Amino acid sequence: MSLALCALVGLSFTSCRETKEEANKAGDDIENTTENTVNATKDATKDLADKTVDAAKDVADNVKDAANEAANNLKKDAENMANDTKDAVNKATDDAIKAGEDMVDKAKDAGNSAIDKLKKGN
Repeated sequence: MSLALCALVGLSFTSCRETKEEANKAGDDIENTTENTVNATKDATKDLADKTVDAAKDVADNVKDAANEAANNLKKDAENMANDTKDAVNKATDDAIKAGEDMVDKAKDAGNSAIDKLKKGN
């Protein structure tokens, strides 16, 4: 019986040693997996932060470009309005000068006609 008991105790030590080694290996695996997960999370967070900053810069650039384009369009529209106003004023001035010249010509014609009638009447 003593031999059987020794064999059983020896088998138990071997089994416990294997179990302990497997538990230690499992603990190391968990520790490595946790460390890898933490590192991956840090990397992903940094990448997300970098992408967020880049996106914010892109939005700011797009807003700036849109504001510049709007300002340029407003400037062009104002220049076009000024040119249209200038053209309208010039046309009105030319029309007024033409009308004045026509009135002078008609007044001359009326004066000449009156003089001619006076000459004929005398």
